[in-house]
Amino acid sequence: MTGLARVAGMPAQVVWLRGFLNRRLRLCLCRCTGSIFYNFFFCQYRADLARRFNMAGQIPVSPVDHELDGLIPFSPGWVNIYLDFVGLWIRMLGFLLERFGTRALNMVAEFLDTMGELYRFAGTVYQKNLSTTARPFYIKRLRFFLIHLFDPHLMCVPSLHVMVVILTYTRFRYFLAELETGEDTDCLRCFEECQRRALDITEAILYVKQHSVNCVAAAMYAMTCFDRAQFPPEEAEDFVSRLFNGESDHTAALPRISGEAVEMIRGHILSLYRQFLSQGQGGDGTEGWEKPLLEFLKKPY
Repeated sequence: MTGLARVAGMPAQVVWLRGFLNRRLRLCLCRCTGSIFYNFFFCQYRADLARRFNMAGQIPVSPVDHELDGLIPFSPGWVNIYLDFVGLWIRMLGFLLERFGTRALNMVAEFLDTMGELYRFAGTVYQKNLSTTARPFYIKRLRFFLIHLFDPHLMCVPSLHVMVVILTYTRFRYFLAELETGEDTDCLRCFEECQRRALDITEAILYVKQHSVNCVAAAMYAMTCFDRAQFPPEEAEDFVSRLFNGESDHTAALPRISGEAVEMIRGHILSLYRQFLSQGQGGDGTEGWEKPLLEFLKKPY
């Protein structure tokens, strides 16, 4: 990922440490980390234990697979890209801190708080109805072993992987505009690379069978509700149109689908996204935005 390194200029671990050592960012970083661990890990493990031991307060779990998932082969080689969804946003913040210094502090703090809120936002669905997909039990590689060990696989709709990468590239674009980078070719190149990586990660969740095509549509709808200004329907449609187009150098050597399969999958994701948007009264982010997803989970299409 030598090309992607331009997005950051420093390793993700260094960015994390730098943020923790900064008094302006420390509390934001702690709040963000706390929200991630509570709303994703703690709540998911608690629900999993309740199911395993037949405890009170069990949350229903819905399968969300679609027949189009069968057109996408299980491809273990995509796992490194799949696991990069956190590294992507940390490196993006690293680029801002390295390139713009104190001018970017408020933006980095804002992003950390927004990321924490994003996990709480998605939790609105998870707390009422969990979801899962049929994933192969593959542990020949250490990273897959760790995925099966630490991920109960009960929070598929909406996909936080997709929500996180969309938030990352759209806020990166917004921050660069606020910093008035204009025609700065280096910043433009970094944004384009960040956006391309977001697309790669979205594809990866399907190739490693951690999500269904339905999860992608649900995540896009959730993001339009969460941040319509940065991810309006027009942006969502453009995002879908660029999936599986083979433009990424980082995935050139990996197995890929093409042709009719791509068109069918894009068409389904976009159609389901529009359906959710219509049922959710345009995705204005008001209370009750999750209703179309909960209805979907009660009777998957």
